[in-house]
Amino acid sequence: MDRAQKEKLVEELGQIFESSGVVVVARYEGMTVAEMQDLRAAMRVAGGSVRVAKNKLAKIALDGKPSASIAEYLTGMTVLAYSEDPVAAAKVVDDYAKKNDKLVVLGGAMGETALDPAGVKAVAGMPSREELIASIVGCIAAPASNIAGAIGAPASNIASILSTIEEKAA
Repeated sequence: MDRAQKEKLVEELGQIFESSGVVVVARYEGMTVAEMQDLRAAMRVAGGSVRVAKNKLAKIALDGKPSASIAEYLTGMTVLAYSEDPVAAAKVVDDYAKKNDKLVVLGGAMGETALDPAGVKAVAGMPSREELIASIVGCIAAPASNIAGAIGAPASNIASILSTIEEKAA
């Protein structure tokens, strides 16, 4: 890799560290190519990405970024998992680490907040953005549904009574 490629990679990593809602650092020593592809596929489905980069270049890219606290985890064979959704990457890595003991969560960052492995696990337990939106929509729609039912109930009751009277008269 020549100098221009390294500079481009540092710039790309810098943008990732700046724009991601969460960045998780994990050790992947011993994982097969197929296992890594499974992790990448799961992350892609969740809206995130997985990146393997030289630790030295990643540390250079972290300089001055909000997630600079993860630099201490960048030793050995590390992989970076990140997503714009502050929960998605943590969920996928945590779930995958439960199934595959070769993937070990070292820590991460959520903006300027440093996360240890327990912190990453706690973030993974939070509802995702889509789950929160669905919950809010449900809360907003429930009263409207109840009002519509209450408004429609008397008319339904009257129609039922008239139908019963009509049947008795016939």
